Amino acid sequence: MSLRDILLQIDTYPDPTSSEAIDQAVRFAASMGGTLSAVAVEVMIKAPNNRLANYLIGLGQLAREEEQKSRQFCVTALEDFRVRAGAAGVLGDVIHLRDDVYDVGATVAQRARTRDLCLVPVLDQYDGQRAVIEAVVFGAGRPVLTYRPGIADLPGAGPDLVVLAWDGTRTSARAMAGSLGVLQKARKVRVLTVTGEKPTATAGLGEDAQRHLVAHGVNAVVDEVDAGGRAIGRVFDDYLERQGADLFVMGAYGRSRAREFILGGATEHMLKAPKVPLMLSH
Repeated sequence: MSLRDILLQIDTYPDPTSSEAIDQAVRFAASMGGTLSAVAVEVMIKAPNNRLANYLIGLGQLAREEEQKSRQFCVTALEDFRVRAGAAGVLGDVIHLRDDVYDVGATVAQRARTRDLCLVPVLDQYDGQRAVIEAVVFGAGRPVLTYRPGIADLPGAGPDLVVLAWDGTRTSARAMAGSLGVLQKARKVRVLTVTGEKPTATAGLGEDAQRHLVAHGVNAVVDEVDAGGRAIGRVFDDYLERQGADLFVMGAYGRSRAREFILGGATEHMLKAPKVPLMLSH
């Protein structure tokens, strides 16, 4: 699948997406030969109807001030995006929305359903972007690529090495299909199977995935690592560091319970503090 139509989610609360994150997204879209659109959601904050709190600390006024900050972040970041994407020749749509602070993820997921890929930058693990990532992965039906400028930078000229986690499941097949446009741009792709962790992940499992990727012009090799009793998240961390990977592609395991997502162990671990950009599909 080519990545012609990419969406960038711009955060507006509590802190705005940085110019560096926007710049990385622009360079990535250019390297993929696609256009980049941006969506920013200005948040609405419903303060509890509490007369005492309003009297003592001005709760309603505080909420209005936070909304105003979010609105200004939205306008400023979208203009920054417009200038950078326009200069790079990748400018798509510029989308300014407004929604409840708790519904930002669902709103972005809805917009991502008609895009090839959604980029979600993170500032740190406490900035609320985790909820957006989960909502897009499990609600959009499209892949999401998350990155953290300064720690897990997006490759700007096509990745040198991409690692694809492969356990032969439907979810890993979705991850492979959703990332094919990136894999075709990579100089090398390692199809990684971790053995000894689950009964279905057996030796030789990655060979058919390699065959499929080679048929699509991907320079793919197979690699197998024995978990050796380690948690699979730790195996991934060690492998990615040892290989010097530019991007990690994996299937996202989990299920939703109302608004709450229950993630699988590997997905939870990799989202907690990603050291390389992480591309997820479900």
